[in-house]
Amino acid sequence: MSTDTPTRARTRPAAAAPRRRPVARGTSGRPLRLAGYLLITLGALLYVFPFAVQVATSFKTTPEAAADPLSLIPGAATLDAYRRLFGLGGVDGVPFLRWLGNSVVVTLLVTAGRVLFDSAAGYALARLDFRGRSLLFAALLSVMAVPGVVLLIPKFLVFNTLGIFDSYLAMIVPLMADAAGIFIMKQFFTSIPREIEDAARIDGAGVVRTFWSVVLPMARPALITLTILSFQGSWNEFTHFLAATQSPEYETLTTGLARFVAGGLGQGTQYPLKLAAALLSTIPVALLFLFFQRHFIRGANAGAVKQ
Repeated sequence: MSTDTPTRARTRPAAAAPRRRPVARGTSGRPLRLAGYLLITLGALLYVFPFAVQVATSFKTTPEAAADPLSLIPGAATLDAYRRLFGLGGVDGVPFLRWLGNSVVVTLLVTAGRVLFDSAAGYALARLDFRGRSLLFAALLSVMAVPGVVLLIPKFLVFNTLGIFDSYLAMIVPLMADAAGIFIMKQFFTSIPREIEDAARIDGAGVVRTFWSVVLPMARPALITLTILSFQGSWNEFTHFLAATQSPEYETLTTGLARFVAGGLGQGTQYPLKLAAALLSTIPVALLFLFFQRHFIRGANAGAVKQ
């Protein structure tokens, strides 16, 4: 009797797959990326160069600025332009402090008015149901499409008829509400869930209390955006002040600098003095945007998505 011995199948280990050399990702697109960075850098330098020339020229003397206007290093740095602006050192100056005071007063009042009235009007268009709301919103969009220059003569006629021409009233009141601000606030209030307002009404809050105590605190990003845009717009406003005033005592930085550049306050080029005044007038808006840049971007995108 023969017995068969079972033979075990010998299994050989599978041959290891050959290792592939890692391929560097993005190597082919690196030259394009470097070229893009180079173009962005050149574009940034083109934008910064005029500002650098402005700063450098404000510290030059008038003959040096006329002889070499694009030089970034003053030959003999001097503060004469700033002394003249602020009337220091017995030098005949320009009414820069009066321009600055008028700009500060008008800008603060206009910004406060726009934040209040634009937010209230935006909430009304977003939440209150009244007859003609859609028609009113369409009219608001139509106003945004009208160039401001077209309204200069009608503004002057209205101011003259009401007897408020050449006054602070004509400078401030018409700017205390604008269509763009109402649109921004309306879009943001639309994105807020209605359940929050319904809960406030169940607790006994009326429309004004709901708006002021519940909805408005939630609109902080949009309010910051509106504040920055209102401050910048009223600080740089020019055409409206041309139609609203004519006396030098009501001149702001924009109208005063325009008369100064046109030669209304002296003869000669006076490049250092003009550029020093322009430099000082840009600092408040630049600082405001620098400190609130993160909130501005967040508020600009806040109403983009509906809840």
